[in-house]
Amino acid sequence: MSTSSTNPPEKAGPQHHEKDRGAPPHPPNSEDSEVSHAAEATEEDNQNLTSGLPFSKARCIALVATLAGASFLNTLSGQAVVIILPTIGRDLEIPESRLQWIISAYALTFGCFMLFWGRVADIYGKRKIFVLGSAWFAVTMLVNPFIPNEIAFDLFRALQGLGAAANVPTAIGILGTTFPPSKAKNYAFSCYAAGAPLGAVIGNLLSGIIAQYASWKWVFVVIALAGFAISAAGIFIIPPSKRAARVEGAARPSIDWLGAVLVTVGLLALLFALTEGNVVGWRTPWISVLIVISLILITLFAFWQHHLEKTGKLAPIMKVSNFRNPQFAAAMVIMALFFSTFNCFLVYATYFYQGYQGLSPLDTTLRFMPTGITGFITAAIVSQLLSRVPTYLMLAVGNACVSVSALLFAVPIPPDTTYWAWSFPAMVISVFGADTAWPCLILFTSHSLPQADQALGGALVNAMGQVGRAIGLAVATAIQTAVMARERAVSVDEAGSVEVGDLASLLGLRAAEWWNFAVGICALLVVLVSFRGSGIVGKVEVAKPERTGQPVNARDEEETGTD
Repeated sequence: MSTSSTNPPEKAGPQHHEKDRGAPPHPPNSEDSEVSHAAEATEEDNQNLTSGLPFSKARCIALVATLAGASFLNTLSGQAVVIILPTIGRDLEIPESRLQWIISAYALTFGCFMLFWGRVADIYGKRKIFVLGSAWFAVTMLVNPFIPNEIAFDLFRALQGLGAAANVPTAIGILGTTFPPSKAKNYAFSCYAAGAPLGAVIGNLLSGIIAQYASWKWVFVVIALAGFAISAAGIFIIPPSKRAARVEGAARPSIDWLGAVLVTVGLLALLFALTEGNVVGWRTPWISVLIVISLILITLFAFWQHHLEKTGKLAPIMKVSNFRNPQFAAAMVIMALFFSTFNCFLVYATYFYQGYQGLSPLDTTLRFMPTGITGFITAAIVSQLLSRVPTYLMLAVGNACVSVSALLFAVPIPPDTTYWAWSFPAMVISVFGADTAWPCLILFTSHSLPQADQALGGALVNAMGQVGRAIGLAVATAIQTAVMARERAVSVDEAGSVEVGDLASLLGLRAAEWWNFAVGICALLVVLVSFRGSGIVGKVEVAKPERTGQPVNARDEEETGTD
């Protein structure tokens, strides 16, 4: 893709009024009030375009904070539950082999239903889906701690994933349609990206403190209250969408139910097989069968979307033609690789602290605290750099930092070395890298897609991240288990779990981090090959205004969705 695709030019504004077309040009020194008024309007319009504020600054801040709450809630619920997993398992008498399903049930529905909800939001109204998704998340979260049954408990965790699948991509879509390419949009996406590490830190801190001094059930109650607050804020702060004008000959705005079933069931089968493969063993016949079926369904989905796009009879869930753009396709690959490296690094860092070092949930929380502070600082820095630094440099630095974080946990540094010497730097640079690369990727996706597909774009990048995470974690777990089995001189099925101070456990964790490092380097190579010379994703170019009439770069109002 050329530089112009990364920084699309602003649309031309309204044409001159009919009465102005035949008017003679004014002399250079004319004091005519209409000319003076037009000049002032032009200057003001250009300032508004550069700042990109669709309404008052206070309301813009409140809007971004509300939408960033979706990213915050998603990571908050995931990380908080990870810390209290052992306690939940003891209270509900869940075997350790099935304990991971409390996390996996949420991740499965979240990753599989995002494309569907993203399309629904683009058609029927982003604000509506955001508010309903946040409320659904809060209600199911509030019910969860009162369920004593393992299967029902996992079921409601899956229902929470449905709510997150609705509000996370929709939040990105609202940001993409509300803010034009501008510094304000750079700030908005940077703040949204900062919501994820902040949620992880607050999740660790909240869960650690509650697990130490109260019942784990209060973790769910507090998260539910936060979900209700974000849903209520969305009602009052998010502006209603306006009804889209029908274009003659265009596909009618309707849901492609066949495509929705194909992609949802395909992703569900794939992520389920990848999750269970390390539990029941990769040689189990139904694992291979399920993976093959999932790939067939996803392939059929791609062909069906191509058919719909070609015939125009029905709007597809996803336009396959977008992937003909090599840079857009590369961005999706980078998203999958990057998300795999960063999330798996955090997972294995948690295993190292709690499993190998035997730290309490609260002590583990304290070791993750630098990630939240770094996330805030990075968001402020990156929002300034997005309009100044070439995109490939931002992505390269981000992926390199995440890779180095995994490397620090992979190399044979004595595990009793002080936290501040190597673990602290790894925590800091991992989030600095994540909050540098993530805003670039979602901003690039937003600029690459039309206004009508902004929520779908948010769903696409998150879905690619979830698939990348599932594949990366499956491979990392297989590598960890194989190394532990080799060191303990047993079969893979008898490798066991991570034990405190155990050398085999340490070597297995390091082997998994080597894998994470390798994936991060692959993402870095894709960046350097595909994004070099791509321009600056957050750059805002303001065209010179004409001397009379309306400014040539006034932004046309985009109207998408219905409420």
